[in-house]
Amino acid sequence: MQYGFLRRLSAVWGLVLIAVFLAACSAPAGYYRVRRGDTLSRIAQRHKASTEDLARWNRLSKPNVLAINQTLRVKPPASKHPPKRSATQARHLTRATPVLPSSIAKMSAAVPFALDWPAQGPIIRGFDGINNKGINITGKVGDPIYAAADGKVVYAGNKLRGYGNLLIIKHRADFLTAYAHNRTLYIPEGQNVKKGQRIAEMGNTDSTAAMLHFELRYQGRSLNPLHYLPAR
Repeated sequence: MQYGFLRRLSAVWGLVLIAVFLAACSAPAGYYRVRRGDTLSRIAQRHKASTEDLARWNRLSKPNVLAINQTLRVKPPASKHPPKRSATQARHLTRATPVLPSSIAKMSAAVPFALDWPAQGPIIRGFDGINNKGINITGKVGDPIYAAADGKVVYAGNKLRGYGNLLIIKHRADFLTAYAHNRTLYIPEGQNVKKGQRIAEMGNTDSTAAMLHFELRYQGRSLNPLHYLPAR
């Protein structure tokens, strides 16, 4: 009986982690994630803005060319000139705000396991935490995709718009890795995988080119995979 309860509890926790991942994939407040069929004029109309404003806020050199899953600012950016504070307020803020060491300010989680590269191609787009929550590795359709670490597949499907055929693997200590735009998924939900095991084929589902979009998340928060992958 106790074993059955623990299994149900583990399953519920896995669903919670997936929900956190999916929620974190949505655009932050004031931003919009581009979907298939979107145009700049439709996005502007939906958010009661002009196409000129959107192009300016997002520095779009080609406003008519949008990429699926691209994040656009749809609200005016905050003023670069904050209101002046009095000398008393400034002294209070100086006393109340501690200066954090750079190692703490980065908020990089310590991954309790070794990661390996999920694909062999060159990186065509890096992590910025806003427009790209992971890294994009290019290659050819059909190139092998590998598990970056030991874990369990907690999602295998294509219900998350902008990610195409997607695999999510849960690792120890609330870590997840995600593998998007695959042509074929080899591993079903619920199956354990080993680091370096072939889990998918590279594809271009919900993408304009063959690539792997790879993400690393801790408790739903995006981490830069390049900080944890070995040097090539």
